[in-house]
Amino acid sequence: MRPSQNPEDIEKFNMFYNQPVEYQESFFPPSINNPNNNQSLYADHGQQTQFSALKPVQHCYVDSSTGNSSEPVSDICPSEMHHSPDDTYHSSGNSSCFTSDVTDLKHKLRELETAMLGPDLESLESYNNTPSAAANQMSSESDKLVEMLIACAKAIAENNLITAEWLMSELRSVVSVFGSPIQRLGAYMLEGLVARLASSGSSIYKALRCKEPTSVELFSYMHLLYEICPYFKFGYLSANGAIVDAVKDENSIHIIDFQIAQGSQWITLIHALAARPGGPPRIRITGIDDSTSAYARGGGIEIVGRRLSSVAASCNVPFEFHPMAASCSDVEIEHLKVRPGEPLAVNFALVLHHMPDESVGTQNHRGRLLRMVKSLSPKIVTLIEQESNTNTTQFFPRFLETLNYYLSVFESIDVTLPRDHKQRINVEQHCLAREIVNILACEGAERVERHELLERWRSRFSMAGFKPYPLSSSVNATIKTLLDNYYESYTLDERNGALYLGWMNRDLVASCAWK
Repeated sequence: MRPSQNPEDIEKFNMFYNQPVEYQESFFPPSINNPNNNQSLYADHGQQTQFSALKPVQHCYVDSSTGNSSEPVSDICPSEMHHSPDDTYHSSGNSSCFTSDVTDLKHKLRELETAMLGPDLESLESYNNTPSAAANQMSSESDKLVEMLIACAKAIAENNLITAEWLMSELRSVVSVFGSPIQRLGAYMLEGLVARLASSGSSIYKALRCKEPTSVELFSYMHLLYEICPYFKFGYLSANGAIVDAVKDENSIHIIDFQIAQGSQWITLIHALAARPGGPPRIRITGIDDSTSAYARGGGIEIVGRRLSSVAASCNVPFEFHPMAASCSDVEIEHLKVRPGEPLAVNFALVLHHMPDESVGTQNHRGRLLRMVKSLSPKIVTLIEQESNTNTTQFFPRFLETLNYYLSVFESIDVTLPRDHKQRINVEQHCLAREIVNILACEGAERVERHELLERWRSRFSMAGFKPYPLSSSVNATIKTLLDNYYESYTLDERNGALYLGWMNRDLVASCAWK
């Protein structure tokens, strides 16, 4: 799909684009692979639904090795669930006739229900309408939904198609893009399971069948996500703080950003360097990005260059911009136009996990790129990545990891945006759902969401010849101040020279620096 050329859309986009803060869409990248299919699998986005006061759901964590859920870690009252026919998520998939013995199937399903709800299934079905019983009922329903999702994924992993298809039909009646965090996440995870069972592969985005938003709309959704969650600002602040510290004595700096997106990260850096005692350095930025981000911007990287040049001019900072439209995997050293003796900073913000490694093909682009960057002798290299393990993990443990990780993300959105917020469903659908489905339904080169834990990234950087660059204590203090503006369940932890932003007891984003 080409960016909108409508003058009104362009005017609206420019209005959004002049906002002082934005997003880094590499965290939840959109896809534009399906421009012609406008049928939506999801409930009507304009539908008005009634919900109770906002209450975060209790978070049940799942052991990725066994699939067993643990006790909720939060004392927060669980959210209410709504299962009306009008707000239920609907999915597509292959409907098959159960040809096995019906009595045997019913017996197995009853055993599954008993395993999910415990031996007191009969007493649970007689619901006592008191406040404490209501809370317990909501918690029980959330736990049951988690167990059903896990059971369905396990059935798929074991090629037990009858059980998987029955569970999918049951899940369709209890997940909802308008419901609690686990109901909403469950809706998109169910879509991933349907797509995997149908072996969608390269046609994964056809399985979603979402109407692609215009570039203006997509920008507004991601801008909202940037504002309501601190993930991006955390990464920008930590990386910029390390860069400012590394170039404090330099008269010039060349920054290579391997996914510049909207360029928002560098606005704050320009302002910081403009206020440096003794005057700002000369700044040169090489911005690398591909067509996905170009769609979200509504145009090429030159738009970012013009905007950053305007910001630099307003601060009296000497500035130069070099745009490079390419995938990171295709970047060669001669493309970067590094000048001899020029201090160099390299930024990997939520981008390296998109690059294939030795587990995907014969070429390890992650290792190649890191070795290439090291050969340039940079003063500093900054890394921001999601703290999740989905790269080489097999399907079932990968499903459990995705369930745990994104439930935290959906909970963090839930405490900020009411469930009947007209844009919340768009934020989750267009900024989160496709990443979730890609992780669950695709394999090989088709699976582009391949996250690794920071310890694995440490190993990769060390093998490429890098050494850790300690983050300044002032960076930590700045981020702590930032988190004061967000919900109290966000956590900040410093371990082994790296910073971790989390939700409750789950690390979500890690940031560190190398030299």
